Amino acid sequence: MTKFRKLNRPTGHRMAMLRTMVSQLVKHERIETTVAKAKEVRRLADNMVQLGKEGTLCAARQAAAFVRGDDVIHKLFTELAYRYKDRAGGYTRLLRTRIRVGDAAEMAYIEFIDRENELRQSKPPNPQPPQRTPLDPWTRSRLTRQFAPPKEEKISSDSEN
Repeated sequence: MTKFRKLNRPTGHRMAMLRTMVSQLVKHERIETTVAKAKEVRRLADNMVQLGKEGTLCAARQAAAFVRGDDVIHKLFTELAYRYKDRAGGYTRLLRTRIRVGDAAEMAYIEFIDRENELRQSKPPNPQPPQRTPLDPWTRSRLTRQFAPPKEEKISSDSEN
């Protein structure tokens, strides 16, 4: 079992809360919660989308053991798996919103990216830099000498006196 934040709850309560929050996130595609809970939900929700992308019977059983509701499992394996088929990871976004009145907890929205009615649009992927051909050691040594600044000789004040 991976290491989770304790969130000031016993294990059973914590796991039940995280399972419910992941299920609600998949169902509604955006929820508001505290920053600490959102960071934990993000890890688990990304794992559930990975299972949906696998699409095997084993993955479906693993997802069904965690999330709540047949409609959530169906959405994971159809809509979300299709939406993120070309994405390698990072299916959720965390947006800090406000400080909650009463206990001053930091609140945040957690939402799936690449969907309608996003709070913030996704950034376009960064283009990959062109691949440079490797140089042999002799050429590289010659090039570094060519661009290196000239050596300066130290002049000590004792030799002048």
